[in-house]
Amino acid sequence: MSDVVMPQMGESIVEGTITKWMKQIGDKVERDEPLFEISTDKVDSEVPAPVAGVLQEIFVQEGETVEINTLVARIGDGSDGNKEEAPAEPSRQEPAASPAVTQAVAAVVNGKPDGDRRIRSSPLVRRLAKEHDIDLSQVTGTGQGGRISKKDIEAYLKARESAAEVPASAPVSEEALGTFRPAPAARFGSYSVEPLSTMRRTIAEHMSLSMRLAPHVATVHQIDCSVIVKARDEAKHKFLEQNGTKLTFMPFFLRASAAALKEHSAINVSLDGDQVVIYKDINIGMAVALTAGLIVPVIPAVDEKSILGLQKTVNDLANRARNRQLKPDEVTQGTFSITNYGSYGSLFATPAINQPQSAILGLGAIHKAPVAVGDAIGIRSICYATLSFDHRVIDGAVADQFMTHLKAVIENWTEPIL
Repeated sequence: MSDVVMPQMGESIVEGTITKWMKQIGDKVERDEPLFEISTDKVDSEVPAPVAGVLQEIFVQEGETVEINTLVARIGDGSDGNKEEAPAEPSRQEPAASPAVTQAVAAVVNGKPDGDRRIRSSPLVRRLAKEHDIDLSQVTGTGQGGRISKKDIEAYLKARESAAEVPASAPVSEEALGTFRPAPAARFGSYSVEPLSTMRRTIAEHMSLSMRLAPHVATVHQIDCSVIVKARDEAKHKFLEQNGTKLTFMPFFLRASAAALKEHSAINVSLDGDQVVIYKDINIGMAVALTAGLIVPVIPAVDEKSILGLQKTVNDLANRARNRQLKPDEVTQGTFSITNYGSYGSLFATPAINQPQSAILGLGAIHKAPVAVGDAIGIRSICYATLSFDHRVIDGAVADQFMTHLKAVIENWTEPIL
């Protein structure tokens, strides 16, 4: 008998939603065969079976949200000897519901902590609590074993905001405390309505949290990409012939980012409470657009990879992301991110930071433009690159030094491609 648990699909992810079971009780499964689909704010993916056998029990149904490492199913070998009396359903986090909100309101209004219990929470939750001056002993955890989740913190904050205006005896609706408040006069004329997907909803929550948590500041630098455009043009046909894959500009910016992060480690950080975590590894997340949302798979040790190695990794991760085949460890432990909105024609944007990282590089489209070259005007291949950064831990001068280094690597490219 083998237990199947909810996997962790990112550093800050503490829960996931099962959107579809690919197998039903009694079905045979092979090792690594897709077993169920999950959705979180970082990835919408299939989860493979850890062993071969027969799916004997399902504990979490489609549409339910549970914490990571929660038991969701069991796989046996299908023999009669393995059949046991069904155990009691394991404790698991319920989907966001009125009891969690009601308890949060009671704690805020009445100021009564839930006894002398041991507080169980993640680093993300503790960081949020510190940011918003929350005493975790006053928050009721709805997770397994009373664990406090991000949703519990959000419910508590909503309740605290309302507590000053709402009497203790007055009922507080979930709609008033929910993350998604109705917009005034949002429905008029001819329209249709469709619910947010689980992935879209969790992305919305994660992006809202990032903007509330970190004071975003952006710096924009104009980069002359003429050297790498020429280098790519000269090498792309032979590169494709030798390696069976197209050469894009992403590996150039990955290498340049890694070089700049090595020299300016103050960018390669996370803020954990009142401590700054400075990463020695350079693991860069790469935003991949999907029909239903966005995924950020992580390329580890970018500074140790060649242009060829990076291009193959970029293609592999992007293809498997779009086919829902990413593994849990491929969306974790990122220290910095890049988003290439230029591939859709955008010249300029200010991307949101991918928490718990402290900076993200945005790349606009490389385009021909007239620029001053010495005392003359020339047509050059230009890209506007934006660095969005967390001003709590990164100052503007440091951000600009990082961007100046990255710009210099791109504009003076010397690394061989083939």
